[in-house]
Amino acid sequence: QVELVESGGGSVQAGGRLRLSCAASGFTWCMAWFRQAPGKEREGVAAIANDGSYRYADSVKGRFTISQDNAKSTVYLQMNSLKPEDTAVYYCAADTRGYTVSWYLGSQAFEYWGQGTQVTVSS
Repeated sequence: QVELVESGGGSVQAGGRLRLSCAASGFTWCMAWFRQAPGKEREGVAAIANDGSYRYADSVKGRFTISQDNAKSTVYLQMNSLKPEDTAVYYCAADTRGYTVSWYLGSQAFEYWGQGTQVTVSS
């Protein structure tokens, strides 16, 4: 069992930045960030795997950066140039099975999920 602890959410003005962190209690192969806005389906934001592969949703490319510190079993999401439409609850997810980042973002079939952290961007 892997526990995920998220931190870093908050409220910012449009154009601002935030960094989310997610610490895992054990081994993971792939970690990712998802988000869910009120009344909308959950969507994949970014994923990164231990082989260095990564993938972003088109809506965040060029603005968000996912990175990981394997020594700390932690994944980060640096969010720049935030827009009101980025407002959502952001969830960290992790998996141990070794699939591709594309598969993970498309299927959302992660073994472990965090509790979520709110990000609010005001105009």
